[in-house]
Amino acid sequence: MTTTSAGIVFLVLLILALAAVHVPLGDYMYRVYSSEKNNRVERVIYRLIGADPRSEQTWGAYARSVLAFSAISILFLFVFLLLSGKLPLHLNDPATPMTPALAWNTAVSFVTNTNWQAYSGESTMSHLVQMAGLAVQNFVSAAVGMAVAIAVVRGFARRHTSELGNFWVDLVRGTLRILLPISVVAAIILIVGGAVQNFGNYDQVVNTLAGAQQTLPGGPVASQEAIKDLGTNGGGFYNVNSAHPFENPTTWTNWIEIFLLLVISFSLPRTFGRMVDSKKQGFAIAAVMSILALISWSATMWMQLQAHGTVPTAVGSAMEGVEQRFGVANSAVFAASTTLTSTGSVDSFHDSYTSLGGLMLLFNMQLGEVAPGGTGSGLYGMLVLAVITVFVAGLMVGRTPEYLGKKITPREIKLAASYFLVTPLLVLTGTAIAMAMPGQRAGMLNSGPHGLSEVLYAFTSAANNNGSAFAGITVNTEWYNTALGLAMVFGRFLPIVLVLALAGALAKQGHTPESIGTLPTHRPQFVGMVAGVTLILVALTFLPMLALGPLAEGIH
Repeated sequence: MTTTSAGIVFLVLLILALAAVHVPLGDYMYRVYSSEKNNRVERVIYRLIGADPRSEQTWGAYARSVLAFSAISILFLFVFLLLSGKLPLHLNDPATPMTPALAWNTAVSFVTNTNWQAYSGESTMSHLVQMAGLAVQNFVSAAVGMAVAIAVVRGFARRHTSELGNFWVDLVRGTLRILLPISVVAAIILIVGGAVQNFGNYDQVVNTLAGAQQTLPGGPVASQEAIKDLGTNGGGFYNVNSAHPFENPTTWTNWIEIFLLLVISFSLPRTFGRMVDSKKQGFAIAAVMSILALISWSATMWMQLQAHGTVPTAVGSAMEGVEQRFGVANSAVFAASTTLTSTGSVDSFHDSYTSLGGLMLLFNMQLGEVAPGGTGSGLYGMLVLAVITVFVAGLMVGRTPEYLGKKITPREIKLAASYFLVTPLLVLTGTAIAMAMPGQRAGMLNSGPHGLSEVLYAFTSAANNNGSAFAGITVNTEWYNTALGLAMVFGRFLPIVLVLALAGALAKQGHTPESIGTLPTHRPQFVGMVAGVTLILVALTFLPMLALGPLAEGIH
């Protein structure tokens, strides 16, 4: 079987598996968030945190709960990181000192579901920090995104109310009923595949075939690997992330990891359809996500297999930076999937991708990571794009736009437009400032268009809460740690506040009956319109910068 054929089979099996679980997992999540019963463990947690599971919150109270929980999480993890050298299971001589700037950047990174890493995991973080700090945030940051998505869906589903649910109930249920059980099963599967799960440190020395000695750092890897992908987090236990054989041993574990990072986000549209009492609407949103994902998978794979365009300086072929275990095609599918979601996990070196292959990875994130996007954030981002699309359609026919029986008034479209503009503003402003400072330009591994792409990728990844990198750039500096940390914070929480405000405004409305002028939002025409509007908006926003970076490199 040729490389291309193997890659196509790999991708087809992935699509079939995602389609198979779309309905059962989506229905299960619907039952989780719609149930009025709390189990014993949940009731204990509610008493400990002082939450009343029977009370509901307005959009403002829901947003304040999200912000308060996240702020406390950042503070706790920041202190935990600074004190890690004085706690059990610490490294005797970490390769990268844990400075306040790096601790801030790392704490913000994991709490915002970005998992940007400016350090080498296995030689910087202790096992205790990996388990009780980083892995915990992998769970709860994903649960926060899912909770916000469910609150936004309630805004579309409910009428004449100001309440969107209870954040603490949604957070606990998402963690205990969805993320935790799936992660346990996934971790066991990865261990069976060869992933490491132990408390070994730097005390295992082996002799290589060449006669040299090599130290093999172990640790609780598989347990973190499972939630890293399932929660679209992406932070690796090892510096090379999922390219490391202890994290991702074989081709089939590579497939499992890609499946994990896509499965919840592709199933949430089914949950949305059930909650708004229209399965067709859920399938329409899933169809938009699928179209955009299929375009990206195919284009990225083709560009890498054909080595289309120039390859970065001193790189001989598209195999540079690619693990031999996986090959070009499977690595391209992984790279496209991790940038279409907010995962940031990598099994190949993105800095070594062809110019147009790198362009696709940048463009995936600049879409807003909605195909299918992050765990929760992909769904509410796509719903915002659907609102913008019906507004555009309303302008064409000269009537007030409606979506799911809710009128899109000036208030709603202002919130939706502000949501869309937050990330481009952060990305373009951060890139411009970095490129204007000689000291920050010195951190680029390459000069010229590819160097610009490295900086653009860093801010695109941070502001979109992705976490992957054109890893040639040096970012463990005080300036980059601070600037990228701010991009992560504003890129995560400003959109959350805006989309919750949008949900609150929609929930207060009644239901507008369909008429002859109502745009059907479950048909193929609407699916095509949403996909087209998404591509056009992103192209208009980022094309000038992409033309100076990867496009210029490609025609050089």
